[in-house]
Amino acid sequence: GLELTWSFVVKCSRSRVDHKDAASYGKKNGVWYGVPASTSSQGWSKPPLSRKASIVETEAPPPGGGNSTKPSSGRVIRIINNLDHSVQCRVLLNLRTSQPFEEVLEDLGQVLKMNGAKRMYTVNGQEVRSFSQLRNEFADVDTFYLSSNYGLSSPVRRSRSRAASHGPLVEDLTIRDVSRQRRARSKSRGRVLYADTDLVRGNDYTLVEVMKEEPVRVTIRGLRRTYGYRGTDSRRNLWVLPTGELLYFVAGVAVLYDRDEESQRHYTGHTEDIHMDLHPSREMVASGQRAGRNRKTQAHIRIWSTETLLTLYVFGMGEFDLGVSAVAFSQLNGGSYVLAVDGGRERILSVWQWQWGHLLGKVATLHDDLTGASFHPLDDNLLITHGKGHLTFWTRRKDGFFERTDIIKPPSRTHVTSIQFEQDGDVVTADGDGFITIYSVDSDGAYFVRMEFEAHNKGISSLVMLSEGTLLSGGEKDRKIVAWDSLQNYKKITETKLPESAGGVRSIYPQRPGRNDGNIYVGTTRNNIMEGSLQRRFNQVVFGHGRQLWGLAVHPDDELFATAGHDKNIALWNRQKLIWSTQIAYECVSLSFHPFGVALAAGSTEGHLVVLNAESGAPAATIRVCGSPLSCIGYNPAGDMIAIGSQNGSVYLFRVSRDGFSYKKSNKIRGTQALNHLDWSTDGNYLQTVTADYDLAFWDVKSMTAEKSPISMKDVKWYTLNCTVGFLVAGIWNNRFYPTTSVITTVNRSMAHDMLVCGDADGYIRLFKYPCLSAKAEYNEDKVYSLQVACARFLFNDKYVVTVGGTDAALMLWDVVED
Repeated sequence: GLELTWSFVVKCSRSRVDHKDAASYGKKNGVWYGVPASTSSQGWSKPPLSRKASIVETEAPPPGGGNSTKPSSGRVIRIINNLDHSVQCRVLLNLRTSQPFEEVLEDLGQVLKMNGAKRMYTVNGQEVRSFSQLRNEFADVDTFYLSSNYGLSSPVRRSRSRAASHGPLVEDLTIRDVSRQRRARSKSRGRVLYADTDLVRGNDYTLVEVMKEEPVRVTIRGLRRTYGYRGTDSRRNLWVLPTGELLYFVAGVAVLYDRDEESQRHYTGHTEDIHMDLHPSREMVASGQRAGRNRKTQAHIRIWSTETLLTLYVFGMGEFDLGVSAVAFSQLNGGSYVLAVDGGRERILSVWQWQWGHLLGKVATLHDDLTGASFHPLDDNLLITHGKGHLTFWTRRKDGFFERTDIIKPPSRTHVTSIQFEQDGDVVTADGDGFITIYSVDSDGAYFVRMEFEAHNKGISSLVMLSEGTLLSGGEKDRKIVAWDSLQNYKKITETKLPESAGGVRSIYPQRPGRNDGNIYVGTTRNNIMEGSLQRRFNQVVFGHGRQLWGLAVHPDDELFATAGHDKNIALWNRQKLIWSTQIAYECVSLSFHPFGVALAAGSTEGHLVVLNAESGAPAATIRVCGSPLSCIGYNPAGDMIAIGSQNGSVYLFRVSRDGFSYKKSNKIRGTQALNHLDWSTDGNYLQTVTADYDLAFWDVKSMTAEKSPISMKDVKWYTLNCTVGFLVAGIWNNRFYPTTSVITTVNRSMAHDMLVCGDADGYIRLFKYPCLSAKAEYNEDKVYSLQVACARFLFNDKYVVTVGGTDAALMLWDVVED
């Protein structure tokens, strides 16, 4: 996953209120500490980039009320204006003050722009009446609401469909668990906050304005999890390691998945889509990537360790035209040779001695559609390539030249899809017509067809020869897996069939190689991985979307996210796994959670709005909106209206009731250009939309008219920020640190309004500080997608970012971590 984890930066309406002269706090040797203001202008031992002198603190306790040197003397809490959740701040309270609790509440109310604040409530609606309650009863609570009257008023609303233990769901989504966040930070390093204005001093707290132009201090450095498997367009892409981990790849990431621990490890040395092969020792992997658009992403091959994930060798830089389309280790000499096929026009086959990076020889195969290549297991100088209309044997001579022997050649229409070997070296091939063919060598060294039989109705996509001589064949169209006895003239032993929802067979690998217990893993054409045997039924191990994936939405108050794709599946995920998936009647391209979190709306390519129960996945309603794809949808902050942007250029408004389960058409804002993104303002009065041509438009929802003067919109606060153009995200365009040709395809602001993640058409994911105004804005970036990043979103607590890859259906979760 991408690693992104850090705390808020806020502006005047979202300020921090800190104790005495406090602005930074940290932990050293288990003791929370600060530096006296008189002795340091920097606060932390590692000085920040010089901006303004930082304010430092004298006796700051940990956030959330942890053990300080003076126990229970202070608490860091978040206070929120109950009437306007966008107004909130962090406060360090002195709990030993002599000031009455009521006066402190009034002072805090002034900070939140409230007159006469009299009450403090927890998120669950319990009233706080004294400092002792903050010290004891509510010691683990970090977020409180200030109110000028009894009870929590309308912005905090309890959902009918949810257990009371969840508490009311809050419209503004920036509430976060401070204590959990502290634990997640690397080494609990402290922060330096930069004073932007004069301090407002009260008796027991200090209001600090936070400057936002500091560089990005967090990064998306570590892939947390990938979801799915690449089975739609690649073969030989599933292995099992000696540790029992599954090895496969998604986009440019090699995934090592431990089913017992439900954990993943990732090799992320590549920047583009990859092909891989496992070394005969099963302890190393060769992975080759396709060519990107610049020198940093050029095609090459890497040898890396499955145990340590360390890169051992890199070679082939500058040798490949379009990139590596096939890679394989030799078998006989301990796997010290690697073959690679270039995806360029001549389909050049090359052989490397990888420990030294020496190119031993290369030849242009000139095959139009090359499906795979491998070494013969009994001769490291004999290579075999196969594909549409060809099966060719290449013998490498000592001078590096190759002798070519065509077994099948054009105009033959046979598509050789997979190849295996018998123990005596005979070649077994499978083709797109469902036939298995066995080739032997006569006394003169010529190859002939020893046997041929029909194994499947249509194409065979995978062959595996098990150690005891059983051949397994997998059908792409008929979904069958059949076992054949190679020692008894390929007599059929048994067969089984995958369920239709799983898809056709793409790759087969034994669960415990060499054990002969019949248990296998099967990668499918719908991007799933199944587990089972020919004697028992198959169970799903990995679920993935089988076609393009464009729809992504994050839950408003939980670490959950939903996806919707062209495979007509809508799925809900947590950090570890799939929670549910539902098959519906339409291909979907957009997705949004209702603010209360109990309803999930999806927009289809045919103009339908499909509403599901977010807790169970059960479809609740389908509404016909128009005849064009619904490319962007969003609920207003109150959850009583939904805006649906269409490819026909219009925005359709529906009134929403019953917590997101009842819809009534309200109005239509006519437009002409296809819409890609939309956002509501926090007051629900305005919409902003971005078209496919990157035109930004503002709309007054009440008058149903376009706002002609953009300058009049400059102070409008936006509930979400998904629009890819605008003043507040100007720094992601024409940035001086990356090519101006980069087309930004997705943008999302963090819930705390201090970070911005964006993805572009080249597959880069970048993390900026928000607002991002300058062309010199600094960022952190990562790249594992070859094509565009379709959508990127922060989870509700800003600890993670989730991304989807559009055409390649790759779904990934990244950690947000301190740099």
